[in-house]
Amino acid sequence: MRILVVDDEVDIREFVQYNLVKEGNEVRCAANGREAVEMAVEFRPHLILMDMMMPEMDGREACRALRANPVTAKALIVFLSAVCEEDSLVGCYEAGADDYITKPVSMKVLCSRVAAIKKRIENNGLDNIATSSRLVEENRSFISADGEVCLAVKEFEILKLLLSEPRIFTREEIFDAVWGNGVVVGSRTLDVHIRHLRSKIGDDHISTHKGVGFRYEE
Repeated sequence: MRILVVDDEVDIREFVQYNLVKEGNEVRCAANGREAVEMAVEFRPHLILMDMMMPEMDGREACRALRANPVTAKALIVFLSAVCEEDSLVGCYEAGADDYITKPVSMKVLCSRVAAIKKRIENNGLDNIATSSRLVEENRSFISADGEVCLAVKEFEILKLLLSEPRIFTREEIFDAVWGNGVVVGSRTLDVHIRHLRSKIGDDHISTHKGVGFRYEE
């Protein structure tokens, strides 16, 4: 199971990651909510263990952002926090949380809770919780139910941008993000890269909005 641990305290992140990896999970860590939202798009976690009080973007705000993005909307989100006031708990569930675990919690208990979650979702298939389609930064590849395909540098950067938000990206935004602001690139260059991307990941994943730009479709 893929798990994303989100906490601004490095000792807690590393300790939780170490123990969950020992249980056979694939675990990554983020230091704040903003980093978690960005990482979740690429990592596609089945489960997100998230602290509430964090800098830059707190847990509830991050939870709402994750639920709003169709790429990450199905991930299970469990808050792991020392804040236990009733209003805070209600706020977490209203933001879209699936469960709440109060700190401090023993690692044995936490691993047992995670194991129970894993067993429950495996009965329905892990990919019903988080789609198997995801980007892998290490080798610039795209993994889906159809297999893994390697992407060229610009193809990878374009797809990464399209996956970052559930909206239409204009041609200008793509040019600036992928080629750099001020770099002169012909319009046909982007069309060629989009065509190559579609040939690798499937035509249905990138929609064209005439006169506007492109959007990733799950």
